[in-house]
Amino acid sequence: MNLGKSPQLEAIGADVVDAALKVHTALGPGLLESVYEVCLAHELTERRRSVERQRAVPVTYGPNRLEAGFRIDLLVDGLVVVEVKAVEKLVQVHVAQVITYLKLGGYQLGYLLNFDVVHMRDGVKRLVN
Repeated sequence: MNLGKSPQLEAIGADVVDAALKVHTALGPGLLESVYEVCLAHELTERRRSVERQRAVPVTYGPNRLEAGFRIDLLVDGLVVVEVKAVEKLVQVHVAQVITYLKLGGYQLGYLLNFDVVHMRDGVKRLVN
């Protein structure tokens, strides 16, 4: 089964994007990533989604699981990775960061959200592992 297209993941993803649009409409661009992260987590919680902030992602190196400082901004319902940015332009390293989190955590779906845009629809990137 392709979990990247599962109804459950699609519903979570729809809530993530809709919540990001709502937060961006309310706050606009120009704030710190941490502000958008807190507000997005609050909005998703209001939608009855489970949200973990700054979830550690260990690296498996040989037989060992090591803490390497990787942190997912938001993990929604234990399934969907959300990385929040507030940058002039997303670059490939931002995409690579989310893909790494998906692979290391065994997650199927992630969103890279850039709030430093005029229209939030231009700041949403969906990534599937």
